[in-house]
Amino acid sequence: MTVPEASVPEAASIPETDAWVRLHPLTPLLRGGRFLLVALAIVGQRGLRDASLEVFLAALGVGVPLALSVGWLLWRAMRYRLTDTELQVESGVLTKRSRRVPLARLQSVDVVRPLFARFLGLAELRLEVVGGSGGAEAPLSYLGEQEAHQLRVRLLDLAAGRSAGDSSAPAELEQEQVLVVVPLGPLIWSTLLGAPLVVGVGLVVVLVIAAVVDLTLVGGVLLGAVPLLIGVGSFAVRRMLTEYGFTVAESGDGLRLRHGLLETRSSTIPAGRVQTVRITEPLLWRPFGWARVEVDVAGYSTGGGEEQASTGALLPVAPREFAHRLVARVLGGVPPPVGDRPPRAARWRAPLSHRRLAIGLDAAHLVSTHGVLTTTTEVVPLAKVQSLRLTQGPLQRRLGLTSLHVDTAGRRLPGTVAPHRGDAEAAQLLADSTTRARAARAASAP
Repeated sequence: MTVPEASVPEAASIPETDAWVRLHPLTPLLRGGRFLLVALAIVGQRGLRDASLEVFLAALGVGVPLALSVGWLLWRAMRYRLTDTELQVESGVLTKRSRRVPLARLQSVDVVRPLFARFLGLAELRLEVVGGSGGAEAPLSYLGEQEAHQLRVRLLDLAAGRSAGDSSAPAELEQEQVLVVVPLGPLIWSTLLGAPLVVGVGLVVVLVIAAVVDLTLVGGVLLGAVPLLIGVGSFAVRRMLTEYGFTVAESGDGLRLRHGLLETRSSTIPAGRVQTVRITEPLLWRPFGWARVEVDVAGYSTGGGEEQASTGALLPVAPREFAHRLVARVLGGVPPPVGDRPPRAARWRAPLSHRRLAIGLDAAHLVSTHGVLTTTTEVVPLAKVQSLRLTQGPLQRRLGLTSLHVDTAGRRLPGTVAPHRGDAEAAQLLADSTTRARAARAASAP
C-alpha cells in the first residue's frame, strides 16, 4: 500500500444562500447528448438495415437541434437554493417538481465526475439523507467542479450546525491526511483471483471432460460459455475501473474516499455513521495476506453494479493487518478479538464452516466470523443496534442450538448473526448484548 504525505487542498469560498442558482450553462450539452445517443442508436440501426444514408443524415440534422433543445429546457426548468435549514430544488418542464432536503437529515455529500463531464470541467453532486427512497436525494447535475466542492463544504458546514460566519470551519473540513492509496497491481490481481479465475478453471475442467467423452462437444461447450465469460469479464473490468486509484484520507468531516478511472467519485464516511463493517478474506487471497473491507453507512442507497461497489468498499484490497487497523480507526476503537466458539453440536448443523464460527463481545462492539471458502468477519457497533432476536430452526431445535441476529439500520449490510450457539449461551448473549447496546447508545447520545 502507498501512503503519501498529508495534503491540504485550497480552501473553498462559501457560496451565498439567499438566491436561486441554476446549474452550469454546459449542462444542456450533456443532458441533450443522452437523447441524441439514443436517437442515433435507433435511427442508425434502421438506416443500416434499409441502407439509406440520406435518412440517417436527415435524422441527424433534426436530432441534434432537438436534443440540445430538450437539454436546454431541462436546464432552464431546474434551479436550487440553499438556506440555513434545507436545500431547495425545483425542476420539471411540463410537470413542476419542488423538493426540500432538510440539512438535519443529511448523511453524506458525494462529488461524482462522469467521463464526459470531466472533459467539460463539470461534476455532479449527490446527497444521501436518512430515510432516503433508495437513490440520491435531489442530485445536482451538473455544476462546475470548483462550485461542486464549495457547495459540498457549505452543505456539510450547515448540516453540522456551523454558522456561515465561522471562517475556520471550511478550512478545517478541507484539511486531510491521506492514509493509503491502493496500488494498481494488487487491485488487478485481487480481482482476477476471484470469479475470473474460478470460472476459468471450471471451464478448463469442463472442456477436458468434454474432450475425453467426445471431442465434438468442445465447440458447443465453448459457445455456451461465451455469455458467462462476457458477464464475468465485464464484472471484473467494472470493478477495476470503479476502484482504480482508491484513496482513503482522514479529514475533519470523516474518512474521505476517492476512486475511479473513467468516472471519478469523491465520497465521505462521516464519523459515527457506520452501521456495520465487513472484512472478507477469500481463499485465494490468503497466501498473500490480503483482505477487503466494506462498510454500510446510514443513508446510502442500495444501488447495484458500480453504484453498489462505490458506496460499499472502504478498502478494496490491503494487507490483513492494515485492514484491521483501518477498521479500528473507523469505529473509534479496537473491536474485541473473536474466541468464543460454538458447542460441538454445531458441527452437525454447519459441518464445513463450524471451525470458523466465533464471536467476540465488549462494551462497544459485537464481532462475528463465519464462512467456508471466504472467511467473513462482521463488526457491529452496539450503539447502532436497532433490534436483537433469536431464531431456531427444526434441526437447531433438536441439537439445542440458537442463532442471535443483530439488526441495524444498514441497507447493504443490515447487521450480522452469531450462528449456532447453545440455547443457554444464546439467551445470555441476548441479555448481555441488549444491556451493552443500551449503555452504548446512552454514551454516544449528544
